[in-house]
Amino acid sequence: MKSLAMNYIQVLTIAGSDSGGGAGIQADLKTFSALGCFGTSVITAVTAQNTLGVRSVHGIPAAIIKDQLQAVLDDIKPVAIKIGMINRAEAVDVIEAELQKYNADVPVILDPVMVATSGHKLIAPDTVEQLINKLFPLVSLVTPNIDEAVILAGQPIHDLNDMIAAAKKIIEKGAKAVLVKGGHLIGPVIYDVFICGSYAPVILESTFIASENLHGTGCTLSSAIAAEMAKGKMLLDAVKIAKSYISQALKAGSEVKTGKGNGPLNHFFKPLNLIIQ
Repeated sequence: MKSLAMNYIQVLTIAGSDSGGGAGIQADLKTFSALGCFGTSVITAVTAQNTLGVRSVHGIPAAIIKDQLQAVLDDIKPVAIKIGMINRAEAVDVIEAELQKYNADVPVILDPVMVATSGHKLIAPDTVEQLINKLFPLVSLVTPNIDEAVILAGQPIHDLNDMIAAAKKIIEKGAKAVLVKGGHLIGPVIYDVFICGSYAPVILESTFIASENLHGTGCTLSSAIAAEMAKGKMLLDAVKIAKSYISQALKAGSEVKTGKGNGPLNHFFKPLNLIIQ
C-alpha cells in the first residue's frame, strides 16, 4: 500500500541577506525553523554588514528576483509569505506581479524595512510609494517600527496616542491591518498598536527587556507571525504568540556576546528534544 504523502509547513521569505546573520533572510529562516516550519527564500538585496552596521547594499536584478519567486511558487508552494527589505521600485513591481499570479489565499506579512538599527537607509525614496500603492492591497498585515511608521504615516510619533494616530493613517492608505511596533519608545512597558480594518485599536503590552542584542528583532517578529499563521492561527493570535517568542528570544540572547556591536537574538532558545532510538 502506498503511504500517504507528508509535507512540511512551507513558508516563504522575500527579503535581503544579512552577512552578519542576525537579520533579514538569515533571521527569517532561523525563525521559521525554530517554530517548526520549512523556510524558502527569495533574496532581494545583498548587504555587507555586521553587528556594527551596514557597509554597503547591492540590489539583486529584478529578473533574478522574478526567477527566484517563480522557482519557489511553482514547486514548494508556501502557505504563508513574509516580505522584508525591498529597496527598489522595480523589485516591488516584480513581487506584485508574481504574487498576483500566484493567486493563493495565503497570509502575507509585510515588514517595511527602511532604516537599519545603525541608521543606514535601506530603501530608495520612490520605493515607499510603490510599497503603499502596490503591496498594501496584497498583504494581510504591515509591521512598521516607529521610524517606519513615521515615514508611512507622514507624522511624528512621540507617544502611544501618536502611534494610534499613525496606525489609523496607515490603514487609510490601504493596509488591511497594521502592527505599529513601539520598541523604539523606551520605557518600563513597551506598547504595540494593532488595528485591523475598521475595528478599534488593540494595545499590546510587553515588559521592557534590557539588552544590547536587538539586531533583527523586526525581521524575526514578522517571520514569527507568518509562521504562526502558516500553522493555522488567526492574525491577532499569531501576533500575540510571535510577541511572546520575541520576548523569550530577547531574554535568552541578552547576555550573549556576538561581535562588537548590536548582536542578534537567540532564535533557538528552546531547541526541540530529539529522541534517539
